[in-house]
Amino acid sequence: MEYDVIVVGAGPNGLAAGITLQQQGLKVLLLEAKATIGGGMRTAALTLPGFKHDICSAIHPMAKASPFFASINWSAYGLAFIDPPVCAAHPLDTGSCALLLPSLEETAEKMGIDRGLYHSLLEPLVKNFGTLTKDILGPLSWPSNPVLLAGFGLKALQPASRIAGRFASQEAKALFGGMAAHGIQPLSNWASAAIGLVLLAAGHSGGWPIPIGGSQSIADAMAAHFQLLGGVIETNTAITSLQQLPRSKAVVFDCGPRQLIEIAGEKFSSFYQWQLKRYRYGMGVFKIDWALDAPIPWRNEDGKRAGTLHIGNSFEEISWNEAATAKGKLVDNPFVLLAQPSLFDSTRAPAGKHTAWAYCHVPFGAEEDRTAAIEAQVERFAPGFKERIIGRHTMNTRQMQEYNPNYIGGDINGGLQDLGQLFTRPALRWSPYKTSAKELYICSSSTPPGGGVHGMCGYHAARRILKDLF
Repeated sequence: MEYDVIVVGAGPNGLAAGITLQQQGLKVLLLEAKATIGGGMRTAALTLPGFKHDICSAIHPMAKASPFFASINWSAYGLAFIDPPVCAAHPLDTGSCALLLPSLEETAEKMGIDRGLYHSLLEPLVKNFGTLTKDILGPLSWPSNPVLLAGFGLKALQPASRIAGRFASQEAKALFGGMAAHGIQPLSNWASAAIGLVLLAAGHSGGWPIPIGGSQSIADAMAAHFQLLGGVIETNTAITSLQQLPRSKAVVFDCGPRQLIEIAGEKFSSFYQWQLKRYRYGMGVFKIDWALDAPIPWRNEDGKRAGTLHIGNSFEEISWNEAATAKGKLVDNPFVLLAQPSLFDSTRAPAGKHTAWAYCHVPFGAEEDRTAAIEAQVERFAPGFKERIIGRHTMNTRQMQEYNPNYIGGDINGGLQDLGQLFTRPALRWSPYKTSAKELYICSSSTPPGGGVHGMCGYHAARRILKDLF
């Protein structure tokens, strides 16, 4: 059978590409190596029966902010989100807790001495977030609103350390540091402020929602929509060579540069191959899922209202640990990102029980067990936490890569998102989604705008294919 387009890989970007192409009446085949679709959007009973854990993504501020996701009525496919009253909490050793609340005004009010600075920093982004996302969640191009984007760029291109340094209070500094640390790079890097600003603005614009039933529910809804449009999905189909594929006019790969070379390297120019081989990866992650017999006993009560917690104490501590980790050091007090979805979604655990999800950054490819370090960090701000653990599942960088080959060395962002690769991932080209072979394209998080569940890499790759070939 012949198809118009074949999509290899059914992560959020592969699914978004398939949907965008199928919406235009094309005949699309979506191939997935695993038994279930989803990529980073999978949910499974990793610990004990009845406990549902998100294997990778758990909280989805960028799905809510994504123009692609906003264009489809997902509730028609049973997808629903819950918004915790606190988007993210950041406890400190002092006992205080910095908070990202859905309301910009309420968040600013809690900043005390930094109230005015925080409001003036975020208000223009929040007010124009819908317009900005169309430009920042895509490839480098002429913006729809140049003045607006320039204003954002002047802030976003700065190091996170410079933005944090403008605040007077430890709470405001720490809150911004925790947000910027999602970028998985030293906070002294140029453009490291970008992810922090975007995540804060996303929280004030649409919250940090939790999908009911787990991240798999997002993948299932996307697959249902794709199939309703006429798309075809085949699972348990690992592609290692172009010769395995049926005939088509184009193929788009939801995979990273290394896999792309392995599958189709002979089709590429030597220069394009050289560019792909030079692609850089960042820090990896070590992840833990817990089954708990009670909620995490946060010392500060605000922690019990948050879907996400950033555990790392002060900005200075986070910054030092992230820089040291990037240089290859295993630090004693790693920055930990933690989600506690069962507080808000009762489908995640048996009655009276709970789940929690956390990871810390580790040097690229480091396989050491970081369970003790992560649990010590949680215990630091929630005394008695360890006593509530009744089940545990861990994944080091090797296991992360085995689970998803796109996570090279445990890098869940699909490659380092520093200034050098922010818009030129995976290679410097007029369109980053086009390879040097006319009929072959790439749509993974190794293309702009990078990691996260937003589908925009797939959307933009599909639009490129439509413009070039159809």
